[in-house]
Amino acid sequence: MKQAMIFAAGLGTRLKPLTDTMPKALVRVGGKPLVEHVVDKLKASGFGRIVVNVHHFAPQVVDYLQENGNFGVDILVSDESAMLLDTGGGLKKAEPLFLPDAPVLIHNVDILSNVDLGWLYGEHGANDATLLVSERKTKRYLLFDDGMRLMGWTNVETGEVKSPYSDLDVNACKMYAFSGIHVFSPRLFTLMAAFPEKFGIIDFYLKICDKAVVKACVKTDLRLLDVGKLGTLAEAESFLKE
Repeated sequence: MKQAMIFAAGLGTRLKPLTDTMPKALVRVGGKPLVEHVVDKLKASGFGRIVVNVHHFAPQVVDYLQENGNFGVDILVSDESAMLLDTGGGLKKAEPLFLPDAPVLIHNVDILSNVDLGWLYGEHGANDATLLVSERKTKRYLLFDDGMRLMGWTNVETGEVKSPYSDLDVNACKMYAFSGIHVFSPRLFTLMAAFPEKFGIIDFYLKICDKAVVKACVKTDLRLLDVGKLGTLAEAESFLKE
């Protein structure tokens, strides 16, 4: 069975004042909440199990899913009400909810895109993790070698570099922007055991990429919209129509 996780636990501070009374996952775009858009996309791509993590106004998300019969999918909730665990910590906490023998497609709740999620899942192959990337212009880039294996990260404005390779030549690397969508193999949970309760998933990948096969999947025609701030809500309406 294909399985996925939707990161929906964030505080949604960039969407205030909407998120003063509701979680980001329930902010509506095109007539329905963001979480429903992602669930629909996953369901259409054949995903049968979806884990959703919750924190900010958690009961509202749980109630919405239940009131809609989980949209006909096996949806499990990972409750982070006691403490927001960031993306890596949230994934680690949710481990018992996943099938142990199938990759997990991970999707931020506030991302809209033209990606065929079933295609991305199929591209994962034998990788330990597969990161959907593009040549989008940004300040922060993931760094890959010629075989598209993750080597590090850089901020091109500050010159900061993160990598487990002390002799990494940034100029020799391919630079891509991360999309917020990736595929994770449950076998990586073993490496997560040494990590704290709260940490970011990209920080995890950067620290273990010399021990595990973390590769890029490049989509040259990627169209992606981060709906995490008020200014993009109107844009999101047009994005969905197109």
